[in-house]
Amino acid sequence: MKNPFATTTESTDPPDETLVRESLAGNRRALDQLIRRHQPFIYNVAWKMVHDPNDALDLTQETLLKVVTKLSQFKFNSSFRTWLYRIVTNEFLMTKRRKTEASFSTFEEYGERLEALPNPELTREEEIELEELSEEMRVRCMSGMLMCLTREQRLIYVLGDSFGVDHNIGAEIFDISPQNFRVKLHRARRDLYNYMNNKCGLVNKDNPCRCSRKAKAMNNLGLLTTEDRTFTAEYRARIADYVQEHEADARDLFEEKYTRLFRSHPAREQFGAKTIVEEVIENDDFLEIFEREL
Repeated sequence: MKNPFATTTESTDPPDETLVRESLAGNRRALDQLIRRHQPFIYNVAWKMVHDPNDALDLTQETLLKVVTKLSQFKFNSSFRTWLYRIVTNEFLMTKRRKTEASFSTFEEYGERLEALPNPELTREEEIELEELSEEMRVRCMSGMLMCLTREQRLIYVLGDSFGVDHNIGAEIFDISPQNFRVKLHRARRDLYNYMNNKCGLVNKDNPCRCSRKAKAMNNLGLLTTEDRTFTAEYRARIADYVQEHEADARDLFEEKYTRLFRSHPAREQFGAKTIVEEVIENDDFLEIFEREL
């Protein structure tokens, strides 16, 4: 799969700024190319923010519509990517709470919900049989941990650790100092790692919680089946492909073990049927209004 999170485009592709100028001049194809280039990144950040693929798609389309309608406000004083991510950040922080967000509150409550699930023993045969469901359980559980962070913490962590956004770029996106961005990222890491040290068997072998056992319990209760998988099967493309180039920098961090777990979150490629953004781009009446605003 072509990496949807690459920070540079192919040498044969026009840069973002060229596509912006052509889009503002009324070139529909350039606008479509610009949207398609950045849609995967926005969608996958949204997916981790709201923990639900349908909510993530809605949030992505709302954000892209905001980008299209505000395109004339880009002044070419910074990179288009930074300008775009500022809009993404503001939209993600200010949007209405999604249904999945409402079902999560604190790490303490989340830990109690997991502890309430049985922790059955498994035979070797069962471990092999439940391998994919165990993977699904692991990623669902980690997504749940992210949801226990505040929105700002969650977004800073996703951008800073999952996608390897540089502190200086992160500071630009959030309109804060690089030092402040690092402090906020550290606090998000600390909250996640404290929880995992106390609860997660992936990090601390003394912890009783095991993905395979919880997967068996969920499967026995009919809450996790092969048909229910969201994160595995066709969606097993890894964000780690993107962050591989940043791994050397992360190796010196005390928290590397935890960071790797969250970097293994899968990325999604599928967007389903034609989105509202595509319909807008193809709509002559909208484009006429859009050009008139320029």
